[in-house]
Amino acid sequence: MVEAPPPSVLFKLRRALLGAPIPSSHAEHERLSPLLGLPVFSSDALSSVAYATEAILSVLILASVAALGDQIWISLAIVLLIVMIAFSYRQTIQAYPSGGGSYIVASDNLGPKFGLVAGAALLIDYILTVSVSVAAGVDSILSAMPELKRSIPYAAVALSLGFIFIVAFANLRGLRESGRLFALPTYGFVVSMFVVIGYGAYRVATGPVGGPWVYAPSLGREAGYGMVFLSLRAFAAGCTALTGIEAVSNGVPAFKAPESKNASTTLLMMAAVLSLLFLGMGYVALKLPTHYPDFRIVDSTSPTYRTLIAQIAAFGFGEHHFMYFTVLGFTAAILILAANTAFADFPRLASLLARDGFMPRYLARQGDKLVFHNGIMLLGVAAALLIVIFGGKLDALLPLYAIGVFTAFSLSQAGMVMHWRRLREPGWVRSMVINSIGAGLCVIVLLIIAITKFAEGAWLVLVLIPIVCSMFWAIKKRYESIGRQLMAVPAPEIHPEHVALLLVPRVHRGVLNALEYAVKLQGEVQAVHVTLNERTLPELQRQWDRFGQGVPLVVLPSPYRSLIQPVLDYVDLIRSESPRALVTVVVAEAVPIKWYHRLLVENVAQQLKQALARRSNVVVANTRYFLQ
Repeated sequence: MVEAPPPSVLFKLRRALLGAPIPSSHAEHERLSPLLGLPVFSSDALSSVAYATEAILSVLILASVAALGDQIWISLAIVLLIVMIAFSYRQTIQAYPSGGGSYIVASDNLGPKFGLVAGAALLIDYILTVSVSVAAGVDSILSAMPELKRSIPYAAVALSLGFIFIVAFANLRGLRESGRLFALPTYGFVVSMFVVIGYGAYRVATGPVGGPWVYAPSLGREAGYGMVFLSLRAFAAGCTALTGIEAVSNGVPAFKAPESKNASTTLLMMAAVLSLLFLGMGYVALKLPTHYPDFRIVDSTSPTYRTLIAQIAAFGFGEHHFMYFTVLGFTAAILILAANTAFADFPRLASLLARDGFMPRYLARQGDKLVFHNGIMLLGVAAALLIVIFGGKLDALLPLYAIGVFTAFSLSQAGMVMHWRRLREPGWVRSMVINSIGAGLCVIVLLIIAITKFAEGAWLVLVLIPIVCSMFWAIKKRYESIGRQLMAVPAPEIHPEHVALLLVPRVHRGVLNALEYAVKLQGEVQAVHVTLNERTLPELQRQWDRFGQGVPLVVLPSPYRSLIQPVLDYVDLIRSESPRALVTVVVAEAVPIKWYHRLLVENVAQQLKQALARRSNVVVANTRYFLQ
């Protein structure tokens, strides 16, 4: 029995970092319960509590201090929207138990073009989700340690890139393992937020009024159209709280059986927790300016900037209390880990698009950890580039956010309306009404976001969506072209001649083994030596005369000391003399046992493969000999 060679250093490193491979038969054990599904698929939506209310206030303050009082009504409207869309997506989960993401639903019921628009919008939004979540988490860290921001240039960018790598690496280890890893930060954030909001509300109810600000009504006819537009803009900013709601419906197959029931349970848990936290934040933020003299709303680039959560925690417990740092720590963790929702859904969506031929096919393949590893790496690289381009600034990224997801929301809900109308299953009227309301609300919100955020950067997403859709169609057409070219034909092309060229840098055991292979090929065999040193040529010819089995040796001069170019020229000469001949270039390749021994070996076979790649009817064959 032949002993298998020892695993390479890269293989050992991969196993040490990512863990043992998971067989397909264990796929069922890797599925998630609702308790693990919540941190995997809901961290994006739950984390939005950390910045959505602040985003509303940062817009309203542009009108006046009095306008801050309108925040609670905007928050209430957004919570109603959360509840309505959650129930709409619950319908989708029940109708598509195998996974009913916006791409599947829109393609199924509205046609492939609408499906691709939904897919493109979601892919863009998932990239933005990673960038925005990580940037917001880094903002929270720098709020607790402002001296870090002042002392280290590009601290936000460096930290953001590091956290993207960590989340991507955790997902490469497997879905269930990432769920366990992210469960503690997610539930820690939820509990700490309930504590800080609850205690903040208690302080508001029992403490004296200590701030100088007094609210007055700002909405109404007397406010004018400018205030109405600003309020709509604040509403659009707060709608970032809804990003990630669709994630559960995309990932139904990741749940344990019964998949639909567990996914629906997770979705309702997420909607309930999100609504309570968002309303609680809105209430405390409403009262904070009149109870906390140090309350400030400033630009995030200011050295004195502190997040709204940091100010609420300072109001409730003080800046030196352990709960202050606990809340900020869990907030930073959940914001960073909110990127996990995108890492769970982006590869899954990319695999569906790849399966249908609209993205590169390697994105459809699961790795040995039962995750779509190529999609995970693609998302990580894209999000990192976005962080670098925008300098890790949350204010610059937020205007791009949410428009993509509401495009997908609208198409998904409209698709579900057509689904119920077409099938007319029992209870279809009630289901269609729920999805119709959801579709109408999503379209209205989409228009509000597109109009109010257009000048701030939403135009970029609106331009990118058709570009990405065009890319999908181009990939599809290319795959169709490849399929036509590779279609089986009755009579394959037959090459009447075959020439095998054996490269002989010098005569040794490895070359002689390659000679045995070359002479067994049908056709003419030639040995080819590219001479770089004239003094060694006589000895090489003597050895070849002795061991070459009568195969002629062709000596190619190399006036420019190139090893590859003379071989290319000689191959082209043979092809010009015999256009229908098949040429096989045989190279003896050394395989060292130790990885560092490879530094001493030149990989000529790989260089020749690259150089000859665009020449038809040419094959490069490398025979290996192993060095102990």
